Amino acid sequence: MKLRKMHIARALALFWAAFWMFFFVAESWAWHTPVPQALPWVGAGFLFILLALLPWRWRVTGGILLVIAGLAIGVAYVIWGAPSLPLAGRVISTVTLSLPPLVAGILFLADRRVS
Repeated sequence: MKLRKMHIARALALFWAAFWMFFFVAESWAWHTPVPQALPWVGAGFLFILLALLPWRWRVTGGILLVIAGLAIGVAYVIWGAPSLPLAGRVISTVTLSLPPLVAGILFLADRRVS
């Protein structure tokens, strides 16, 4: 059961990071965003990938960072998200940005095997 939990946590974290990295790059490319304006978003994508890979080596530290990132992203998006988005769009965006790392981090922390 613990191995299954770890696989789910890893897959969830990787799919979350890969999805947002793809989204940031594809949106910047589709909208012909100038490179200096796209770099912060692509940098955020790389940060997400780093956060997803960190628990593979340091499970507890990575799990804690994923939980913190999930909470911080959720709060930050609620505060600074696009005000023109309808409520449903803001809720969906907040959930897809913050819930996967939060759940993956909790799953990593729930596994009590020694690293």
